[in-house]
Amino acid sequence: MGALPFIGNLAGDRPTNLGVKAGQLAPCPDSPNCVVSQGTEAAEHAIAPLTYSGESAQVMVKLTEIVKAMPRTTIVEATDNYLYAEFASKLMGFVDDVEFYLDPAESVIQVRSASRLGKSDLGVNRQRVEAIRQALQSA
Repeated sequence: MGALPFIGNLAGDRPTNLGVKAGQLAPCPDSPNCVVSQGTEAAEHAIAPLTYSGESAQVMVKLTEIVKAMPRTTIVEATDNYLYAEFASKLMGFVDDVEFYLDPAESVIQVRSASRLGKSDLGVNRQRVEAIRQALQSA
């Protein structure tokens, strides 16, 4: 590991545009390493929100449990209607920022998953959201 310090900070800096503002998660940047369920995004960025049934408080607890159980995950913020987690890649420690917003107006959980650095994520953000969707539906 002594030879790796020259690479620099592969985690990147935490974005300043995260969170829910006027009922919306931030849009995706132009790079193809992000998916979001809100807004009029290009097809490469668009993903369906997570659907749920039952009490919203219980759904957020279950969602938090699912996310916590995923490898290399850090929960940064968790409230009754918002969850923000960081996911680090196994090999190099690249960080993806993943947000969930329980949208009472739409009765869904809006989601945004974006890589901090680089251009391509090889579909990792979309795959992660779909794995969480499947786990939530199975719960």
